Amino acid sequence: MILDKIIELALQEDLSLGDITSDTIFSPEDRATAAITAKENLVLCGLPTAREVFHAVDEDIVFRPLKKEGDFVKQGERVLELEGRVLSILKAERTALNFMQRMSGIATASREFAEIGKKYGVMIVDTRKTQPGLRRLDKYAVRIGGARNHRISLADSVMIKDNHIAAAGSITKAVEKIKAVIGHTPKVEVETTNLDEVKEALNAGADIIMLDNMTPEEILICKKEIAGRAIIEVSGGVNKTNLESYCKTGVDVISMGALTHSVPAKDLSLKIVQYIK
Repeated sequence: MILDKIIELALQEDLSLGDITSDTIFSPEDRATAAITAKENLVLCGLPTAREVFHAVDEDIVFRPLKKEGDFVKQGERVLELEGRVLSILKAERTALNFMQRMSGIATASREFAEIGKKYGVMIVDTRKTQPGLRRLDKYAVRIGGARNHRISLADSVMIKDNHIAAAGSITKAVEKIKAVIGHTPKVEVETTNLDEVKEALNAGADIIMLDNMTPEEILICKKEIAGRAIIEVSGGVNKTNLESYCKTGVDVISMGALTHSVPAKDLSLKIVQYIK
């Protein structure tokens, strides 16, 4: 499984040469209970991943979630409890927290942005601007937060972007080449940057038109031209500050790299609750 490989690589970063501190202080017989607590308000994400991390280190660790994936958790609330060998808990601690903190950060932002989009009937989706190697987890966290996924890989859908157009010679030529091969069932999305490109994409038969790095005012002009003949996606330059102004244009979809590429991790902490010698 992809998750197994991700966890294996992450643990190797910490444990490939052992844990000189924990291995010196504790014996394999020493046991403890521990708890992970939210140090700020957040949408919780990453419990299944954390469980796999702890059990990859020691399958005998008892893992007791106190919250569910997608729960809103307030600062100071415990999200899970652990019981097992001190050595095992400490060796898995940082890796498990790293996953949970990043995933909870993405889920929290996704919840906030999706709620804004919902007010205007606009679908908020992510992009492929994810952490290398962690795309499956990043996009999972987006869904847990309530937003939606765009492409997971380049094979998922047809999206003709600026470099495809430049290499093919024009939007029309790129669309013609695609339609000559893929048949009539897959939707064809074309990235555009101005009204002339929108008109060309429409004439070429695009099913989805992405309006890239346009202002809300430019989007309204393009929307009038499209007039329901294609799904409208907006992308580029959309962030927490200006999202609502883009939603007010009434487009169908807004894709945001900000959901994954620059979301701050949420703060979670693991503390030993009771040491059992």
